[in-house]
Amino acid sequence: MNIPQRVAKLIARAGLCSRRDAEKLIAAGRVKLDGKTLTTQGAATDDPVRILVDGKPLPAPQRARLWRYHKPAGLVTTARDPEGRPTVFDRLPATLPRVMTVGRLDLNSEGLLLLTNDGALARHLELPATSWVRRYRVRVHGRPDPARLKNLAQGTTVDGVRYGRVEAALESEKGSNAWLAMALTEGRNREVRKLCESMGLQVSRLIRVAYGPFQLGLLPRGEVEEIPARVLKDQVGGAFGGKAKEKNAPHGGAAIHKSGEAAKTCG
Repeated sequence: MNIPQRVAKLIARAGLCSRRDAEKLIAAGRVKLDGKTLTTQGAATDDPVRILVDGKPLPAPQRARLWRYHKPAGLVTTARDPEGRPTVFDRLPATLPRVMTVGRLDLNSEGLLLLTNDGALARHLELPATSWVRRYRVRVHGRPDPARLKNLAQGTTVDGVRYGRVEAALESEKGSNAWLAMALTEGRNREVRKLCESMGLQVSRLIRVAYGPFQLGLLPRGEVEEIPARVLKDQVGGAFGGKAKEKNAPHGGAAIHKSGEAAKTCG
């Protein structure tokens, strides 16, 4: 006998959208269970077939898959942008299934962005409790103070916001520019840029090179490569319930890639 699960979780598990977006769908009255429109988030069922979203049944759950994507600068990490800027989903291969991002990179950031077809997996990888380290290479304009970089490991407060432990080290300097290596486990909005600005450093390039055990490596800019199922299982676990093997970093929110009718589902 299957254990009843919350409807939002089952919608995310079907790959329709993130769990957060599924909760928004329920709040908007767009989800029915056994023919009745849901009005609260507490409803649960052991049979996804009983769920309708916008009058349509959920797609059959597929095997959870994960991809590495080398995001170029100049793309936003959302399904749609009200300002009309290009999104990462505009550039993904048409052969990919419907996918969502694991966390985000801002417009001017580049590097490793994980994509998945499974909302539950995306949520698991984003949770602070997963404690995966995000690693970055950061080019800054200015003269880094090694002592201030070292102090970031104690946590710091910027404009009233408390940031947790960040490992930061100077890699190289040339003229008025320098490269830093930074690793963090919170992944707050624009965290690296704000921390650098607090030290008088202006970020001119920000590249994410790792998300937990998954590396950017030599993946060419704009390219996508699937992580083998055995590697995903080894690192995350069959039910996504265990800790990652490498507990050395970070977090974010999921955006979903949709086409055709599916695009209306999580709008």
